[in-house]
Amino acid sequence: QVQLAESGGGLVLPGGSLRLSCAASGNMFSINGMGWFRQAPGKQRELVASITSGDITQYADSVKGRFTISRDNAKNTVYLQMNNLKAEDTAVYYCNADRVRLWPGGNFYDYWGQGTQVTVSS
Repeated sequence: QVQLAESGGGLVLPGGSLRLSCAASGNMFSINGMGWFRQAPGKQRELVASITSGDITQYADSVKGRFTISRDNAKNTVYLQMNNLKAEDTAVYYCNADRVRLWPGGNFYDYWGQGTQVTVSS
């Protein structure tokens, strides 16, 4: 069973910074994509940023230039550095591991973390 453990959320002032971490654990062979999604109250879950095993990144337009996603493949860990935070960044942030193979040549699976709250407020 693969589990994703998120950390780093909290309350921050507008203009402040936070760094989210997500570590994947369990018996797995490989992880293709890892990323962060967020869901604000009354809104749909949306992609914030993603990164492939080859370090190809993708960002939502609303966070470009402010957020940076990175990954440590040896530790199966993905990070999200969030700078110049705004009130509209307030949401529950979910870690995602995409196209996970539990053994070579096996099927692909998708996993989610439990979510971590990020609140930007003065």
